[in-house]
This record gives sequence, C-alpha cells and structure tokens, in this order.
Amino acid sequence: MRYEGRIFRPPSEADALIVQGTIGCSYNRCTYCDMYRDKTFRARPIAEVIEDIEGAARAAGDRVEKLFVGDGDALVMPTEDWLALLGRARALFPRLRRVSCYAMARNVLAKRDDELRALREAGLSLLYIGPESGDDPTLDRVAKGDDAAAHIEAARRAREAGVELSVIALLGIAMERSEEHALATAELVTKMDPAFFSALTVTVVPGTPLAKLEARGRFQVPAVPALLRELRTMVAHASPTRAVFRTNHASNYLPLGGELPRDRARIVALIDAALEGKIPLRPERSRGL
Repeated sequence: MRYEGRIFRPPSEADALIVQGTIGCSYNRCTYCDMYRDKTFRARPIAEVIEDIEGAARAAGDRVEKLFVGDGDALVMPTEDWLALLGRARALFPRLRRVSCYAMARNVLAKRDDELRALREAGLSLLYIGPESGDDPTLDRVAKGDDAAAHIEAARRAREAGVELSVIALLGIAMERSEEHALATAELVTKMDPAFFSALTVTVVPGTPLAKLEARGRFQVPAVPALLRELRTMVAHASPTRAVFRTNHASNYLPLGGELPRDRARIVALIDAALEGKIPLRPERSRGL
C-alpha cells in the first residue's frame, strides 16, 4: 500500500483498510484544520488506486471488512472512478461490508441523484461529514465553506440515495456565540438525521489561521465547563430519528456513548455529573488529535 503524507481516519475506522483516492483536501481552508495543509490537492489516477487495492487483496483480502477511502473529501473523485474502485473492492474483498469516506456538503451536492444512487448500489455506504456547527455566523468565522442549509440539503439527498451519514460537531469554536452554536448544531443534527453523531473538541494547532487568531487575542479555547455545557445543550436538544452518539475522540475531555434520542437523559446526567466534579475527566496529557 502506498501512502503520501499523514493519514487521517475517523475513530470508527481504526480497523479499516485505508486507501488514498485523493491526496489532501479540495477545499483545505477551514481555520482550525491542519490535516492537509502540507499537501497539494489532487485526485490520484484511478489505475494507481486500484493497484493499491489489488496489492492489499493479495496480502489480506480475506480479512478486509471495512474500506476507508482518503484523503480529506474523497467523494470529490469523479463518479466513474468511484465506481471502478468500488467494483474492484467488491470483487477482491469477499467479506467487505462497509466502504466510507470523508465528504463536504458541496461534494454531495455536486453529484446528481442518479450518481449518488449508483455509488450506494456499488457499495459506498457511509459518509463522514463535519459541519462542525449549525450556526451560520460561526461557520463563516471558521471558513467552513458550506452553510447549514447546504448541509441539510446534502444530508437529505444522501439519505434518499440510501447512504448513511456520520455527522461531526466541534465544541469550542464559537467564542461569544457558544449557546447559539450549541442550539443551532442540535437543530442541524435533527434535520440532517444521521445514523451517527459525534462531537470533537477544538484544538489550536500551530500554523493554522486559528493559531494566528489566538496569538492576536481574537480566539481562545473555552474553559472545560463551557465545553461541557455546549455538549450538554447539543445532546439535550438534538432529536435525530436514531443515531449512535459518541465523544470517544482523543480531543474530548469526557468520553461518552449511547444512542439519541433513546439515551438522552442518561447522557445529560453524566455531563451534569462531570460539571459537578463527580466524574473524572480525561487528563490534558492524554488528549490529542
């Protein structure tokens, strides 16, 4: 398997085979993110991608159950390349049960409905989309590139094609709009209606625009109680049909798990207990990206 640069994947893809369909991120302007700033975006030639898949199949084809296609928003790949990738993966990995990738709302919206259906039928079953917030002023501040309405429409079209969604929110990015951010994000999660919902905590990474704002006194990561209150508001108000909820990312102070809305009361009670000092938090030395 050939990899270029640092490789990122969601926590739930820890046991997945990772293949790079693209290098970097086609957008790559979010103020808080440095994941792909050392790369110039390009889609890899599909022949190279398939060579990597074939090599992985020779080494471990009978053990591959999950395939994650990187890098930052691999859904931007041409549909015909995706179909070739998916067809070869399905032929070579007999136990394959899930293919997933990161995506932006604009990537979904750029595909026609028939393309989305074709991708699902060929095996693309899960998209990880990080709106980070449902609050448009906050989205503008972090240069997300897509507003809440775009995320809602992208989610609708993906769901109608049969593709599941994992939606990611980011605690701590809103400064004085903390409450608006939390409430609007809960509303966005409700409207996007994902199968999975997770929250991460913002980390200021050196060299990012967010780090420059912090150095000028224009941004500060909120104190832990404020982060937990944002999380509490999101959990208390988000009402997806049925979503697996996690805060198991290494950036978070309070790892939680459950299902929303079924486990809402239990999760809120745990957050309240943490706010009251009754539950230990992840120590700073154990946090990471």
